[in-house]
Amino acid sequence: MSRQPSSIQSPYSYSNQHPLSRSAYPTFLSLQETIKLQLTWASRGILEAFRWDVVVKTATSDSEIRSNILKSLLLNSLSLTSIYAFDLLLQPLVHNHPSWLHRNVGWFYRVLWLFPVIGVSYYLNSSWCSLIAKRSFVLQHGNRAAHQQPVTYHGMLTMLATSAYRGVMIVTSIIVSLALGSIPFAGSWISFAFMCWVNAYYCFEFVWVARNSSLAQRVRHLEERWAYYFAFGFPSAVICTCGSGLANAAFFALIFPAFIIMAMHARPVPQDPYNPAPSMESTHTVRYPSPLVPIRMPVFAVVIWLNDLIVRVLSVGGGAGVRHRRTTSDTTEQAEEGTGVELRNIGRTARGPSPAIQTRRLGDRLPSNGKVPIAGRRKKD
Repeated sequence: MSRQPSSIQSPYSYSNQHPLSRSAYPTFLSLQETIKLQLTWASRGILEAFRWDVVVKTATSDSEIRSNILKSLLLNSLSLTSIYAFDLLLQPLVHNHPSWLHRNVGWFYRVLWLFPVIGVSYYLNSSWCSLIAKRSFVLQHGNRAAHQQPVTYHGMLTMLATSAYRGVMIVTSIIVSLALGSIPFAGSWISFAFMCWVNAYYCFEFVWVARNSSLAQRVRHLEERWAYYFAFGFPSAVICTCGSGLANAAFFALIFPAFIIMAMHARPVPQDPYNPAPSMESTHTVRYPSPLVPIRMPVFAVVIWLNDLIVRVLSVGGGAGVRHRRTTSDTTEQAEEGTGVELRNIGRTARGPSPAIQTRRLGDRLPSNGKVPIAGRRKKD
């Protein structure tokens, strides 16, 4: 009697039955490869943050950039001189003096001289740095890359809203930095790392604005290349720790134009954070970084949340007319673009639309004969 072949497959025989499932499973780099890539990107950021040859070459080749840099240097040198004149000369003389006037001379000095000088310096530095950035961008990419929009009333409002939003973001970044510095043990190191990213953001902000990148795109671009931008902001953060308080801000303003020029010539890496090392064998295979190393570091999550909160509190009319739930940073993006506040909605939040508007809306919904449809009356009954 011949033996029939068994149709039962052995549980230990592996067949190629699910090739699509295996090909759909993501491919990851090893932890060592991912760390090596992050260190490579960080070293690239450090090198591009020390391109002083590019700064000298750009400043000497263009008179407009050179004049704005010189004006910024003179103004910020005046700010630093004013700060250290009080710290090194006036304060030791009036310290523990019995006279009330002598004891409070520091407050008079700050209110009547130091704070106005710093306020004017902030405004002028913003203007000069914008001119330096625009001119550097034109020199690198040509006139076709920077189209000058005609100056209109709406454009002026947008410019004012952008400046105000930028000031709000600077304040919230300082608040977050101070809060991080108060964490026991590791607070100072965390605050320093955060300031590295903040400095890098403001150095590259002019590049992103020239390329019409929205706030969400800027933040995402930085957070997905966190190693590069941390290293790029590291030298300026070290310089900003030389003094204390206002002196650190003056030091940063002093070197800010140079880092703007460096950012204009920088090439942030990687180009694709989700496929940083493409496979040489197949162009369709995506090799993700190791899951143990984050692709995106939520550096500005708290800052964006604070910006949303402040903009909503300061918004006129309480967001009247908005019928959908805004996502995170939508409010701040509208405030940055000058479209988050609608003045025509002032006072209509509590009252609602007027009776004339209600009658007109009802007339728009009725048919031409002015009678309510029977189906509509039945539903209403």
